[in-house]
Amino acid sequence: MNAFIDIFIMFVKNFSKMKYIVILGDGMADEPVDELSGKTPLEVANKPAIDYLTEYGDFGMVKTVPEGIPPGSDAANLSVMGYNPKVYYTGRSPLEALNMGISLSDTDVTLRMNLVTLSDETSYAGKTMIDYSSDEITSEEAAELVKTLRRHLGTDSLHFHAGRSYRHVMVWNNGIMGNQLTPPHDILEQKISSYLPKGPADRLLLDLMEQSVILFRDHPVNLHRKKAGLRPATSIWLWGEGKRPALPNFSDKYGLSGSVISAVDLVLGIGKCAGLEVVEVQGATGNMHSNFSGKAQAAIDQLLRKGKDFVYLHVEAPDECGHRHEVENKVKSIEIIDQQIVLPIKEALDASGEDYSIMVLPDHPTPLRKRTHTSTPVPYVIFRNTEAQQQAITEYTEKNSTLSSRYIADGYTLMDRFIRG
Repeated sequence: MNAFIDIFIMFVKNFSKMKYIVILGDGMADEPVDELSGKTPLEVANKPAIDYLTEYGDFGMVKTVPEGIPPGSDAANLSVMGYNPKVYYTGRSPLEALNMGISLSDTDVTLRMNLVTLSDETSYAGKTMIDYSSDEITSEEAAELVKTLRRHLGTDSLHFHAGRSYRHVMVWNNGIMGNQLTPPHDILEQKISSYLPKGPADRLLLDLMEQSVILFRDHPVNLHRKKAGLRPATSIWLWGEGKRPALPNFSDKYGLSGSVISAVDLVLGIGKCAGLEVVEVQGATGNMHSNFSGKAQAAIDQLLRKGKDFVYLHVEAPDECGHRHEVENKVKSIEIIDQQIVLPIKEALDASGEDYSIMVLPDHPTPLRKRTHTSTPVPYVIFRNTEAQQQAITEYTEKNSTLSSRYIADGYTLMDRFIRG
């Protein structure tokens, strides 16, 4: 009996000191692209670090978005983090609102509010979605525009909150749910007439969007941007409605202390709801000009200096490139993730002498051809330095994941596989 107890105690000690890191390349998976001679960005990208994990790890395919749920980063990241979207998904915007420090009641309805660039037709319905980010407007400029909205359109029940760059939130006290609202990044270069709000509150929401055009037309921020050759923010675009979620605490669920690193309020909001520590990285933007190395160093610090057991590191750049049909940049973003994030993190963990597990995957595909998300299963790899064994598959690609015998149909169970084996 004493020998059994000793073995059990040794197992617990070994299990507890394992370090876990998820490196999520948002929208990294794709479909064959004509510009890449019928290959995907993952097939073309030079990514030796990720390929090494694949050759010596647990490689397979996972369906992160359940049937019947839109393939957004909200549901997909919930799933990857171990939460069943069919149980816990309540909408995108409340997760962003909570990360922004906005207090929500159970009857509040939140909406994501993009600052977008529309074409200049007189009729709102006749306009075209030119840019869902207003040329990635700065947070400082955006705050001035949101301040104008607050002053002219804010009421006792409608509240406008500034976030980062083009991403903001409107809170509607005792609001009405059930509206059909389209993400602006799904309709780039398309007429917006078919994508205007539909549902019980469509008139109110459309009226707010139309009034924002008038407020923004001669706004000093936009006049300055035009003078600088940048696209102005010509309108707000409301979408992603939802209500306050309630997630089980990640630490209680898995017995691990953890942190989340991202430049996106949505992902940070999920982390906050799950009780993870939010880590801010200076210069992290969520696009191709982000501080990738800073994110890697922050993850290393959390695991090896701050004593965290688990880190969820989210990188937005591949998704942005997919929405914009930036073929070369999507390939480059994958190579940057490989060399500036995966490689230094693995090298630091190797040098530390700690036992560790790394999982690399996208949350969903963002095909360049479609310029929007799909719910197609994505490749994943789990590498444990304590169990590394050479495998037959040596390259991390979508096609190779279909050749693997490992398929996770319920994406929210992948975290259990990652942590508990």
